[in-house]
Amino acid sequence: MSGSWAEPANTLEIARKAEQLGYTSLWTFQRLLSPLDGDTPVLDPQYRRVDDPLAILAYLAGQTGTPRLGVAVVNMPYYAPIVLANILTTIDRLSGGRLDVGLGLGWLPPELEAVGQGLEQRGRRGADFLRCLQAIWTDDVVDYQGEFYRVPRSRVEPKAVQRPHPPILLGGMAPAALRRAGRVAAGWISSSRADLSRIDEYIAVVREAAERAGRDPAALRFICRGVVKVRTGERAPLVGSLDQIRSDLDELAAAGHLTETFLDLNFDPEIGSPDADPGESMRRAHEALEALAPS
Repeated sequence: MSGSWAEPANTLEIARKAEQLGYTSLWTFQRLLSPLDGDTPVLDPQYRRVDDPLAILAYLAGQTGTPRLGVAVVNMPYYAPIVLANILTTIDRLSGGRLDVGLGLGWLPPELEAVGQGLEQRGRRGADFLRCLQAIWTDDVVDYQGEFYRVPRSRVEPKAVQRPHPPILLGGMAPAALRRAGRVAAGWISSSRADLSRIDEYIAVVREAAERAGRDPAALRFICRGVVKVRTGERAPLVGSLDQIRSDLDELAAAGHLTETFLDLNFDPEIGSPDADPGESMRRAHEALEALAPS
């Protein structure tokens, strides 16, 4: 997805290798720009060059047959609900109903500025966006009048393959974001900066909010972005040797209510940076794919 190795042929090669090895899902992420402070990048190098996540999923929808296709996440303020609904519906149809929709509120002020949005009222706007999106997907005749978004009386077709609509998974680490996921979403996705030693605490907040909303917490999905870094002499969750990382994955699976972990090598600056050797990145990716494949 990011850096020097993010070329169409490599994306397809990795996706097909993952499907061959039995991985159950393929995931993308979003970054529109890399802000500068003078001439100095503000963000980590893996954010400097990132392909569009939904275009990649549309591409892979026609090139794969079994893995689910997920985005973790696209930010709602960057779209109008009617535009995003059309894109997501098309990907769901292209993939035969394999799409998982991860949504967020955005956190990078320069990106929000670039799309004409701000940090204020993100929570209220996001709640209205979700209601509008669900109306577009489920109502035969859409006539939505919300606080921020409107869809005049219309027919919006075609509908998605998955009914009533593709699963909506919310990101976010703040308590309010966790509670929102429990109240209204099909599940929650952890961020690249999540403390994996505390992931059970985050999940507990989501589950409690679901219970208070009268929903069944057991029906929710809890998805961990596993930022994998293969290293010698370093140790942290999912950082270390491939054997150690495999053990970490087993521990994550046994820790509680986590339902899925996906491996993200883009956030290793030795792989996902624009300055990395793309050939070496691909070699290391194949090595990790094989060593960490589902049993």
